[in-house]
Amino acid sequence: MIICNGLGNKTKKGVKMKQAVGVGAALMDLVTTVTDEWVVRQKKPKGGMNPVSWGEMGRILGNVEHLTTIPGGSASNTIIGLARLGGSARFVCKVGNDDLGDVYSQNLFHSGVEGFIRKSATPTGRVLSAVTPDTQRTMYTYLGASAELVPTEISDVPFRDANVLYLEGYLAYAPTILLECVNAARAHDLQIIFDCGSFGVIQERRFILDELIGAGDIDILLANEDEAKILTNVEEELACMEMAKMAKIAVVKIGKKGSIICAKDEIIRVKPAEAKAIDTTGAGDLWASGFLYGYLNDWPLDKCGELASAVAAEVIQVMGPVIPNEGYERLIKVRDKIAQSLK
Repeated sequence: MIICNGLGNKTKKGVKMKQAVGVGAALMDLVTTVTDEWVVRQKKPKGGMNPVSWGEMGRILGNVEHLTTIPGGSASNTIIGLARLGGSARFVCKVGNDDLGDVYSQNLFHSGVEGFIRKSATPTGRVLSAVTPDTQRTMYTYLGASAELVPTEISDVPFRDANVLYLEGYLAYAPTILLECVNAARAHDLQIIFDCGSFGVIQERRFILDELIGAGDIDILLANEDEAKILTNVEEELACMEMAKMAKIAVVKIGKKGSIICAKDEIIRVKPAEAKAIDTTGAGDLWASGFLYGYLNDWPLDKCGELASAVAAEVIQVMGPVIPNEGYERLIKVRDKIAQSLK
């Protein structure tokens, strides 16, 4: 296992910061713009995550031009965003023994994430994010090496002294890994945050999610409006209230309308930050980065949502899931302003 130390476990005025551990797919995002007709021709549902084979990925890529290659993956995006905001973060994953795997590993390091990275002879996973004129993205995902992570490669080291385990919904396709991570988190007394990831995950792996919910393993449950509707059969605020029966805290991200956070009998509506969207790739992932930063710093839930909205607003103004340095400079000012207001 390769351990990229990044910036390590950060301290704040001599006090060790609370830390998040993420587990998920290590993927390279291949971002392109397409027409609605192009999506129809691929014969896959628009707006969701569509698993594809190595051969299918090659065929689809043969039909696009002007690809932008960016390190990605749902939980990875969230954990990197958390680190860039000043949080303390670790990430567990598997990459191919190839150039893309090296790029991915180096990106974790330079982003300040402590990476626990396994290697494989299988190519590094990748996802084509096809963005239509309405800024919606449809994903075609080849998991590659990331799908080969096995329970024996999940050591307890990343979980030691951590506080929160962040899991992406796509791990429902690897239930043995998901269970191993949950067991490790419980053994080390970590809270568990689960982001549903895609409506396709809920449709295809509902039995896994029901098992997690039934066992009381999820502390914070995140979903976008489509995922929440499928999960609860109701919409928006009602969906969030139903989800709050499944976990201690529930979040429904509703795009241009902001988000809803529910905890016990409390319902919080969070306004979106102003932004001109050109690509929604990574919006939910980076929303979670801001929320997680606030949560780890014991902020009130409304303030967690406020920072989350600001982070999501930054990422939808660029192509792909990576916020540029100038975006993080603005976000640090927002972060500090919120923190100052709480003193």
